[in-house]
Amino acid sequence: MDLIYHEKQDGLLCAQHCLNNLLQGQYFSAVDLADIANQMDAAEKAHMAELGVDTDDYRRFMEQPSVNFDDSGMFSVQVISSALRVWDMNLVPFNSSNPHAITAREAVVEESAYICNFREHWLTVRRLGYQWFNLNSLLTFPELISDTYLSLFLTQLRHEGYDIFIVSGPLPPCSADDVLRVTPATQAVKPKLIVDESESSSSKGRSRTAQSKQEDDLRSALAASLKKVGTEGIGTSVMTDETELQMALQMSTEGVTGAQVHSDEDDLQAAIQMSLQESSSAPQRRDSDEELLHQALSLSMQSQQAAPGPSASTGPPQTSTSPEHLSSTPNNHMVSNSEETAPPNAQEIREKRLAFLNKNKP
Repeated sequence: MDLIYHEKQDGLLCAQHCLNNLLQGQYFSAVDLADIANQMDAAEKAHMAELGVDTDDYRRFMEQPSVNFDDSGMFSVQVISSALRVWDMNLVPFNSSNPHAITAREAVVEESAYICNFREHWLTVRRLGYQWFNLNSLLTFPELISDTYLSLFLTQLRHEGYDIFIVSGPLPPCSADDVLRVTPATQAVKPKLIVDESESSSSKGRSRTAQSKQEDDLRSALAASLKKVGTEGIGTSVMTDETELQMALQMSTEGVTGAQVHSDEDDLQAAIQMSLQESSSAPQRRDSDEELLHQALSLSMQSQQAAPGPSASTGPPQTSTSPEHLSSTPNNHMVSNSEETAPPNAQEIREKRLAFLNKNKP
């Protein structure tokens, strides 16, 4: 695809681009085409002068501008035809009754090239190798056209108002034609119009300009803000922030190392004291429980001794000394009461034992 010669639009020189894209090289310049146009104007002027320079037709002809070219670079179909005759080529109107045109309408792919014109714009459609290409100078690069689409493409141009001309005659050889005969071209992306690409670039440029303006405004605002605050104000603000931070850290440290640590130590000491108290009171509770157990066992033994057994019915009555009748002397010697009492029965012993247990129940 890079081997294909393709001139892009420059001003209104589409006729020049059309011819060079057709011939696949820089064969004509705007000056060359202007010279051809001037020669044609001179020939027409000479022809009108032969009819008489004093006639009204001659005066009107001289008053009118040239129909072959203008200062913008626009050239007529007569100029293009004259330029092609240098290469022994002619332009045949596609819709004419010319036998060549009739044959071309029946098999458009059998021709070598077409030149199309709509108002001031000219474009070339040419076969290179065995493929067709739209070499419009308004495209970003050549457009590959299939044989099937070629007929539809030309029909579309006709409906849009284009005049189509068949290029009759042999085209000059070119390297692109030779290479594409061996290696056909492929195209994954269709070209865009240069106008659309220019608008897209302009839009991106405007976007970048707006972004740059916003950045400049932001820098100006920051500079004004810094100037307003001043160096002294900034230093005071920084010192204030540092002082507040140090005070907060100091208060936090004091809270942790002071009140919180003392509180933890007090809780630990209280827990240790409670544990010691429980440990010291445990033996006392055990001694009290053992004393109560001994007293209960003593009462139980007394009850068993007082109860009549199998051989106790004929024996003498048993006597017992209850704990109430015992006293302790300073020498810890136990003495019995001199008064004799009647032996209690089993029921009384049980009642006393229950009363004693209920009285000492914790």
